[in-house]
Amino acid sequence: MLYQYYEFQRSFFYPVSVMAKLSAELFTDSRHSLSHLPWANRLAANYELIYRLGKDYEKPEFDIRTIEKGGSIVPIVEEIVEDRPFCRLIRFKRYADNAELAQTFTDEPKVLLCAPLSGHHSTLLRDTVRQFLHDAKVYITDWKDARTVPNDEGPFHLDDYVEYIQSFIRTIGADNLHVISVCQPTVPVLAALSLMAARNEALPNTITMMGGPIDARKSPTEVNSLANNKSLQWFEDNVIHRAPGGYPGAGRKVYPGFLQHAGFVAMNPDLHLKSHWEFYEHLLSGDEEDAESHRRFYDEYNAVLDMPAEYYLDTIRVVFQEYALAKGTWTIRGEPVDPSRIKETALMTVEGERDDISGHGQTASAHDLCTGIDDTRRFHITLEGAGHYGIFSGRRFRTKLYPQLLQFIRDHAS
Repeated sequence: MLYQYYEFQRSFFYPVSVMAKLSAELFTDSRHSLSHLPWANRLAANYELIYRLGKDYEKPEFDIRTIEKGGSIVPIVEEIVEDRPFCRLIRFKRYADNAELAQTFTDEPKVLLCAPLSGHHSTLLRDTVRQFLHDAKVYITDWKDARTVPNDEGPFHLDDYVEYIQSFIRTIGADNLHVISVCQPTVPVLAALSLMAARNEALPNTITMMGGPIDARKSPTEVNSLANNKSLQWFEDNVIHRAPGGYPGAGRKVYPGFLQHAGFVAMNPDLHLKSHWEFYEHLLSGDEEDAESHRRFYDEYNAVLDMPAEYYLDTIRVVFQEYALAKGTWTIRGEPVDPSRIKETALMTVEGERDDISGHGQTASAHDLCTGIDDTRRFHITLEGAGHYGIFSGRRFRTKLYPQLLQFIRDHAS
């Protein structure tokens, strides 16, 4: 009933949000007499804050239309390369009229960005995509909201996630392919490559694991502690709900996005409260640049999706309770997951110094498992001053980490 109550509440507040938006526009539109009242900016700020606190946040667009390269403006077009029930593989296709520039694109490496299926949409990696588009052919896993997936598509487990990654690698082609997994997918991506290696399939040139729970026993965070201190039955009883009517996946068991979002906010409530107060002050002072920065961030942060219940519960059990990958006890459809079978692929791990989601050492543990990779082909970076989001977006990522990632890829390109 909780999901149904949430939907009712959302529907109830929708007209309030719309009216607040219209009122804010009236008090800021110079063509309207209300905007010239002495207290107009304060009323407009109040109404916009009400609007943003109550609005429904849909999945954002990547909105990467062009990049600049070689002195030219290069158009970008999103192409769906593979469309599966729970995920799309998207390529950001670059076009160039200049023959020399087009040849450059052809010679550049391929990068598969494995976005997390952990609440936010893949657009959270927009900065990562935009940065790599200057130097590589970029693909991304675009996970679908589980409530939009019809029930006749069946369930989706962690094992299915692993199979999806393998399928995407085969579709793109392993030659000069570089796989980058951000946060949650580090575990299933390492499993996918381990199984492919055991079958003697072609593997990517490099794998980069960023801020993920390869071994969640190390430096456990608040997220890890919650998963470890509650039984699997507790999670099933308290956070799993059925998608309500009106959606293609009505009746499907999911971990609702609105519950995940509440958990995100609860981790740093003071920070979010401060951010909204500062937004209000920016509106009062007419600081539109900082106000717009706040809007962009929360348009992304507040947009969440439902996760399939089976996948979520599998992840809690396998990754955070049994530590099956780290202990070497994980089997997928009868096949043991053994990262030591990976030999020719170079490995990079990345951690943020101030990451409060994946603790220190959790991602670096991949080196303890990938013993088949020669020491000269294994590298680790701890990004100073970076939190969890800072390892894949923002100034530190662009200026400090990205040059090292690009050099790692170029050093191991075929």
